[in-house]
Amino acid sequence: MCGITGYVNLKENISPETIRLMTDSLAHRGPDGDGIYFSPDKHLAFGHRRLSFLDLSENGKQPMQDNSGQLILTFNGEIYNFQALKKELSDYEFKTKTDTEVILAGYKKWGIEVIHRLEGMFAFALFDAEKQLLFLVRDRFGIKPLYFSIQNEKLLFASELKAIHAPSILPRKIDFSAFADYFVYRYIPSPKTIWENIQKLPPAHYLEIDCQTLAHKMVEYWQLHSKNSKQNTKEFSGEVGKHLKNSVQQHSIADVPVGSFLSGGYDSSALVMYLKKLQQQPKTFSIGFSNWAKSEDYFAKLVAEKLNVENESVIADASSLDYVERMATVYDEPIADISIVPTYMVSQLARTKVKAVVSGEGADEIFGGYTWQHDFYRFNYPTSLKDRVKKFLSPKTSTVDFYAQAMAMGWFDREELKKMLQPSYHSFIPEDVHWFYRENFDAKLSPLKSIQKMDIKCFMGELVLTKIDRASMANSLEVRVPFLNHHLFEFIFEHDEKTYFKPQQTKFLLYENLKNDLPKEILNRKKQGFVGPDAYYMDLNWYKQQFENSQLVADGIVRREYIEQLLQETYNWKLWKLLIMEKWYAKWK
Repeated sequence: MCGITGYVNLKENISPETIRLMTDSLAHRGPDGDGIYFSPDKHLAFGHRRLSFLDLSENGKQPMQDNSGQLILTFNGEIYNFQALKKELSDYEFKTKTDTEVILAGYKKWGIEVIHRLEGMFAFALFDAEKQLLFLVRDRFGIKPLYFSIQNEKLLFASELKAIHAPSILPRKIDFSAFADYFVYRYIPSPKTIWENIQKLPPAHYLEIDCQTLAHKMVEYWQLHSKNSKQNTKEFSGEVGKHLKNSVQQHSIADVPVGSFLSGGYDSSALVMYLKKLQQQPKTFSIGFSNWAKSEDYFAKLVAEKLNVENESVIADASSLDYVERMATVYDEPIADISIVPTYMVSQLARTKVKAVVSGEGADEIFGGYTWQHDFYRFNYPTSLKDRVKKFLSPKTSTVDFYAQAMAMGWFDREELKKMLQPSYHSFIPEDVHWFYRENFDAKLSPLKSIQKMDIKCFMGELVLTKIDRASMANSLEVRVPFLNHHLFEFIFEHDEKTYFKPQQTKFLLYENLKNDLPKEILNRKKQGFVGPDAYYMDLNWYKQQFENSQLVADGIVRREYIEQLLQETYNWKLWKLLIMEKWYAKWK
């Protein structure tokens, strides 16, 4: 796991100081080493910061060149099937034991089509010097980030926004349409960023760039498809179990120990269970909240005792909110998930003992674990009299409108944004504030699968995976996500939803594979997201202090009266969104 940077300048030679500034700004992503590559004409430069897991020697150093010296790669991620690919590439003379070199060898044989053979998480830049082509590539789910800017005969790219801004080449100008989007979504949806002149490369896309002109095209290379196949439940459950065990085994390959986050829910407990079945003894790490009966550390300890693994917890309390100040630096652009601080804290704890952990992201999306998935399913397929009456009496609601309500955590529509923003910023508010949900809604899918797809593309791809990447990498910790195996997702999604989803049982398929190995208290536990007690986030006195000298107000963007109105209420998630933006703006404006 690493940090990558790059710069192409058609007019001028690139100075070593420029690429060094960019690369050093990502030292937290790769404290084990660094490297710089310059093309012979000095118009292209790559940078790399290394967090090493395979071939810890200097042989694994990046940027890496192929045997001919014509292909150069700077790579962030893990390719879990690299050993199988090596066998297919036996005619290539490998110099290292890394997964990085497999990408070079694969490109040499298959061209950019190599990406279809890669299993794992990745963001990389590959320069083909002979063809003068540069490829920027991001993995199917968006586990690893990649940002880029192309303008004025210059291209910059990096794993984080701070690296693109480090050499002060680009002016920092806020995109206020993205600013408005943030309050609707809790994040800034791809391909936008908070800055006018920088974009995110969306998940499952690559950018092909002609390095002589910077002409470019973006290609989506992977999508989930539904076939509505049917299969015997017992056989299907068994095959899912095999997929999971195989994925966990792949994700535990490293030349250093791999631990696990553990919440006491189905997802992380399943990963630890499979690690144990693979004869591993992972250290596990949990987060809890003081004075809260639902604190996850209690449930995590139950699982750890049952599976006989070591567990450590960190406990969040009111003082932990001091970390909010740091989040603007960690995340580069505002993201208002309520678990950004707990995720940072548990990553900080884990890094004291291991360099990598497995984590349960993706399980809720594909196994049907979210409450809104169950609510929408019951609404569309009511079985009880109560649900049938509810559907009959409810006004017609589109899938997108339902999803927007479920995701909001502080509802902002055009009218609410107008109340918040000074009139001079009203023109930046999109006509359709839910454009991103609508863009990722597939009307050809069943109601449940349409929600699942939006969860994968929107909630998970933009918010959940961004949160876990930045919080972990800020602590130089690699997080691996075994549920996000594209073969597993394809296998489940191509089946009829009744094969894998039971409205009366959360994550039915996962339950079937866990039920003989976990304590009953865990198996019978109601779904609980990675959250804390509401009281932790709703201390109005704390908010009053934070907004006392608001920069957003001082600079004429947000109306003071609007903040005062929110502070009169005892419970309002809009305050959390506004505060995260306030902290970001004060840091980066």
